[in-house]
Amino acid sequence: MAKVTRDDVARLAGTSTAVVSYVINNGPRPVAPATRERVLAAIKELGYRPDRVAQAMASRRTDLIGLIVPDARQSFFAEMAHAVEQAASERGKMVLVGNTDYVGEREVHYLRAFLGMRVSGLILVSNALNDLAAAEIDAWDARVVLLHARPEAIDDVAVVTDDLGGAQLAVRHLLEHGYEYVACMGGTAETPAVGDPVSDHVEGWRRAMDEAGISTEGRLFEAPFNRYDAYRIALNILSGPNRPPAIFCSTDDQAIGLLRAARELRIDVPGELAVAGFDDIKEAALADPPLTTIASDRSAMARAAVDLVLDDGLRVAGSRRERLKVFPSRLVVRRSCGCE
Repeated sequence: MAKVTRDDVARLAGTSTAVVSYVINNGPRPVAPATRERVLAAIKELGYRPDRVAQAMASRRTDLIGLIVPDARQSFFAEMAHAVEQAASERGKMVLVGNTDYVGEREVHYLRAFLGMRVSGLILVSNALNDLAAAEIDAWDARVVLLHARPEAIDDVAVVTDDLGGAQLAVRHLLEHGYEYVACMGGTAETPAVGDPVSDHVEGWRRAMDEAGISTEGRLFEAPFNRYDAYRIALNILSGPNRPPAIFCSTDDQAIGLLRAARELRIDVPGELAVAGFDDIKEAALADPPLTTIASDRSAMARAAVDLVLDDGLRVAGSRRERLKVFPSRLVVRRSCGCE
């Protein structure tokens, strides 16, 4: 059976192949409603399927968006990736996901792979974009939007949360309960000092403590971002002689690991220890006890990132939109802090 072509559709619909293309691609030129209906009817009758490979070769772009994240096994990044996929689907695009595992070489690998595939754009969630990765982006002159974090090495458009302000909200709330002080589970020694959300969370904690006239000396604990390693760190913190009365965790995964450690050590939360996190992953509401945390609108952030990365004027000099889009943070109060 002969393959149905765009010419076949055009002949049956009584129009040009260019008009058929406009209907299939929803542009770039408008098509009269009656003509559109004829084209769609012809496509259905003939069973026409567009050749996406040929389209990509002609336009030098695919219907793909590349998304690079540190670790999609972590709930926050899994939820963010899902939100990006939903937003991309609304724009008729598919998403390719690559995990860097917080390794710079893997980030460069996925940058080269995705950009070499001529993705329509690239959304990058990077904890520490290195100079080699930044050079790779510049070499391809790619449309890139940073999401969640804004590393120093690259100056592309970024969509982020008010991380510093959100952390201040959480720590102020804990202090308002009358706790002597609030300790902080921050990142590791490898966490970038600038441009990383966790660094901003730690800075927000410092500022809230300074506002209250309380020392932060010796009250910041290094911990990996995932709950499993954070759990082991928390066992040491909570077993020590100077157990904090309250702890602000820079991620919800850390807080969930901390809550597990507290249960094993038979420390009552919030009776003997108050806990707050950051991110409001779905599991935060199901934690034991439910976790007080800081939330932002991930769906809106993902939609903004997709819209920006598909904007043809994004990298045209003089026509860039605002370079930094900051979404507000809000406090979500649950039982782990002593409320309810």
